[in-house]
Amino acid sequence: MASKDLHNRLHFVPLIVPVAARTDNTPIVSAIIDTQGYESIEFALVTGTNTDTNATFAVTVDEGDNSALSDAVAVTNSKLIGTLAEGSFTFADDNECRKLGYIGNKRYVRLTVTPSGNDSGNIFISGVAVLGNSRTKPTPTLS
Repeated sequence: MASKDLHNRLHFVPLIVPVAARTDNTPIVSAIIDTQGYESIEFALVTGTNTDTNATFAVTVDEGDNSALSDAVAVTNSKLIGTLAEGSFTFADDNECRKLGYIGNKRYVRLTVTPSGNDSGNIFISGVAVLGNSRTKPTPTLS
């Protein structure tokens, strides 16, 4: 039974918005997420039914202090809760969720999903950034 308030402790920001099926190997670059005012962030990815039969999807995370991430550097597994490999998936991972936490010290972060072998079908991916441990409560309802 749910009896604790989670609603006022988390803030959700669109990471990768749903779009029509993707049909190639173009990297899917998320929105840049500003972590100011929050002590934690979790990336949540959702896959739909992927109709390509040999595609794989590698996940990477970048961090930096510039709001446009012009200073972006790749995040290493030591700054993640979970691993990049655990965030990645294949064509067989239909209708699943993946999560990956960031514990680095940079203000801005983004996630990239890079398809490989997506040559004969459609892929569906979306995601949300979950910001937590806000310095002020309640957290905003809208992003």
